[in-house]
Amino acid sequence: MKSIFDKISFECSKNVTKAYSTSFSSAVKMLAPKIRQDIYNIYGFVRLADEIVDTFHDYNKEQLFSLFEDDLQAALDNKISLNPVLNAFQNTVYKYNISKDLIDAFMKSMKLDLTKKTYTTTQEYQDYIYGSADVVGLMCLTVFVNGNKEQYDNLKTSAMRLGSAFQKVNFLRDLKADFEELNRTYFPNTDLNQLDEASKVQIIEEIEADFEAGFEGIQKLPIEAKFGVYTAYVYYKKLLSKLKKTPSIEIKNTRIRVPDYEKVGLLAKCYINYRLKTI
Repeated sequence: MKSIFDKISFECSKNVTKAYSTSFSSAVKMLAPKIRQDIYNIYGFVRLADEIVDTFHDYNKEQLFSLFEDDLQAALDNKISLNPVLNAFQNTVYKYNISKDLIDAFMKSMKLDLTKKTYTTTQEYQDYIYGSADVVGLMCLTVFVNGNKEQYDNLKTSAMRLGSAFQKVNFLRDLKADFEELNRTYFPNTDLNQLDEASKVQIIEEIEADFEAGFEGIQKLPIEAKFGVYTAYVYYKKLLSKLKKTPSIEIKNTRIRVPDYEKVGLLAKCYINYRLKTI
């Protein structure tokens, strides 16, 4: 029975989420049970694509990505895939009628990571973030509002801004790995060989504006999603706070993180705020 294979596929996507991101998987646990699995399914898909372009250095990444594209299309065409992660993802796509345009935009940005190393203009930078982060937020939003078009349209901009904030924090946190190991420069008009405080401040101010716009949307989310998304928001805000306090030279030479004991404290704070209805 396919239901058994679907169950195995769902477990696979859940395990991918837990293995690759303890912070994100913790936030997903704060979502209502009825939508939790679908967010695992979306994350499993985007993580698999990201790993191909970012970490499979000993293999032909272009060939692997091309095969992944073909498998994705086949999964969407046939509503089944022998790749458990893609099988889980297509299930969520059809369950909530996730727009193919969002999926295509994501794959376009991931494909850029195979060849493009420098983003020299603001438009290039924004287009990449739209595909790599904003559309992922919109896929999740489709699940959060259970396909309600009016709610989706009202929250769309905030979801995109929150996705942008998360991605830009990741860029700043992973500056060393992206620049030295992958030879990538995402921030336009910024010399990462000589990242100074002025450039860092400008980047952080941009992220803070995204967070502010994103928080407005969090307050309007359905109850099933609000606590989980708020938890992720608080974690990333804390990470940004640490980056803000870190000298630019250290950001370039190390990877800033939030220790596990601080994550526990943040989760407790989130729960209190949620129960007191301050969000």
